[in-house]
Amino acid sequence: MQKMMSIQVKKSAVRSSPSFLGKIVTHLNYGDRVAVQNAKGSWYFIDGSKGKTEGWMHSSSLSLKKIVLNPGASDVKQAASSDEITLAGKGFNKQVENDFKSKNPQVDFMWINKMEKITISQNQIQSFIKEGQLSPTGGK
Repeated sequence: MQKMMSIQVKKSAVRSSPSFLGKIVTHLNYGDRVAVQNAKGSWYFIDGSKGKTEGWMHSSSLSLKKIVLNPGASDVKQAASSDEITLAGKGFNKQVENDFKSKNPQVDFMWINKMEKITISQNQIQSFIKEGQLSPTGGK
């Protein structure tokens, strides 16, 4: 099933298993080309970076279109991150947030703003999975 695809987000994780909980092996960047070897649900097993990287990548990060980068081009600066793609898939973006805030001025977003600043490292995620005896499987 080998086909060539391009990374269509600013930065995307390559994982050891077809799951958002899978350990991150490396990251690939907008425009990088990968060879898709296999599929499992909405996850693709890829071979990228000239054969030096392999692992699982979610289909939302990939495009069949070959992306050609022109230094300084505006489309490079406007590329979405994989986090932004995920939020958009859930129907949430800055415009939706601002619309909600304008219709609900009494709502206090202080705790939401604090939670958005929290970052969890890959090591912390892996520890959580191990301690909780979770199995990062799936792909849906």
